[in-house]
Amino acid sequence: MLLIIGAVIVIASVFTGFVLHGGNLMVLWQPTEVLIIFGAALGSFIIANPMHTLKETFSRGFQLLTGSPYNKSFYMDLLSLLYEIFDKSRKQGVMAIEEDIDNPESSQIFSRYPAIMKSKELQAFITDYLRIISSGNMAAHELEGMMENEIDSRQHEIEESAHAVNKIADALPGLGIVAAVLGIVITMNFMSEGPEKIGLSVAAALVGTFLGIFMGYGFVGPTSIAMEHAAKYELKAYECVRSAIVATVSGQAPQMAIEFGRKALPTDKRPGFQELNDHVRSK
Repeated sequence: MLLIIGAVIVIASVFTGFVLHGGNLMVLWQPTEVLIIFGAALGSFIIANPMHTLKETFSRGFQLLTGSPYNKSFYMDLLSLLYEIFDKSRKQGVMAIEEDIDNPESSQIFSRYPAIMKSKELQAFITDYLRIISSGNMAAHELEGMMENEIDSRQHEIEESAHAVNKIADALPGLGIVAAVLGIVITMNFMSEGPEKIGLSVAAALVGTFLGIFMGYGFVGPTSIAMEHAAKYELKAYECVRSAIVATVSGQAPQMAIEFGRKALPTDKRPGFQELNDHVRSK
């Protein structure tokens, strides 16, 4: 919603100001300039990035419109899932959770949390380290170091799309200048046709510069920043899991272990202590 509101404000402010200043909106409609700028931007984006980054970028861009799944409700479900796993392990032994870890799709515990099941990477992160706990005698600090390495790698992966979009935002003003230069080259053909024809041609050429700067700083750049913020909320889920698992390996009770995880969450989406306790009991 904020993405749409921001875009409307940008468009309304720029074009309303242009009209109030005496401008004609039809002058800004230059399809060939749009083709040059955005065609070149798309081509350079494809050249610069591997296929998985292209797919991830479009997926995360669509997610900005539909809303990030990493909200307070998601985090509460995540902590409730961890609590149930830890509690079962503590009461019935580590071997009791092996079936849940090996087949989360058929697990009664995991199946109660469809939002977590949709995040395959996070689900794999949880089950991998629970499997390590159940199959070995790794010290808490060794396990934490391993988890931090994977989180660092995951951070690079989920921020890759935002960085790719940001590079296109930086390139758009330059591509706008390319379109403008080509327009001036065309204008040279009209030098003998009078000032009116020349003026319209120069105006059309300058629209290319305007579009490149306008889209780069007004839309594409802010979109990359929004993607970075969304990536940080996703990363917090991994940090929450790490804190909770390390706490339980260190001997903390399930209730205290998920409190370690809760404290790793961002304050604006962190559930309160009693709020989380009530949610865990309801599950």
